[in-house]
Amino acid sequence: MSDLLVVDGISKSFRGLRAVSRASLTVPKGGIVGLIGPNGAGKTTCFNMIAGVYKPDEGSVTLDGRRIDGLRPDLICHAGVGRTFQIVKPFKELTALDNVMVGALHTESDTRRAKREAEAVLDRLGMLEKRNQPAGQLTLPERKRLEVARALATKPRILLLDEVMAGLRPTETDQMVAVFRDLNQREGLTILLIEHVMRAVMALSQQVVVLHHGEVIARGDPQAVVRDPAVLECYLGEEAEI
Repeated sequence: MSDLLVVDGISKSFRGLRAVSRASLTVPKGGIVGLIGPNGAGKTTCFNMIAGVYKPDEGSVTLDGRRIDGLRPDLICHAGVGRTFQIVKPFKELTALDNVMVGALHTESDTRRAKREAEAVLDRLGMLEKRNQPAGQLTLPERKRLEVARALATKPRILLLDEVMAGLRPTETDQMVAVFRDLNQREGLTILLIEHVMRAVMALSQQVVVLHHGEVIARGDPQAVVRDPAVLECYLGEEAEI
């Protein structure tokens, strides 16, 4: 299986503080990779470099053989990188449907087709009945699903999920896991996820990469990684939700 995303030795500093230091990871086409680690480990900074919010100080990001590091976020989205954000911020006054249409209109200029695509995405996520409800009135689990729907509407080749299951109950987490597993298995969607909820990480990930103080300290099969003494010491022993 060839790699869709290759992150090679990326680093980023802010006012002299090294947030990420020569981090590398790969995500195979059609694969699901989990990126875990303590708060402040540099996970979201990695996402921001992949998605174009920050340009790496060094290293490269390659999508299907094409360098994308340093490109504007809209161009990286157009290339096929969709992402969610850790703190969901929908357009509160717009309906759920209109929120998702904003994503659909990134690749579809016809509003009628964009509406149909947005409705199809909401239906896939079990949100179609909420399509006319203002986003500001949705519950937290519903806003999380809406965040995923907005990203999916851009028709990504790889989806970056930033803690979309944080704050959910176990049953809600399991429902989201089922959605992502279905998207991966039925549609071949490639996924890279940041997640503290190990219940979800273990259920979804084919490979796990662990960041600590901006450096990759472990990678490999999830069952092996969670038994790694260094991972247990810096992260799993204290912070993860099992």
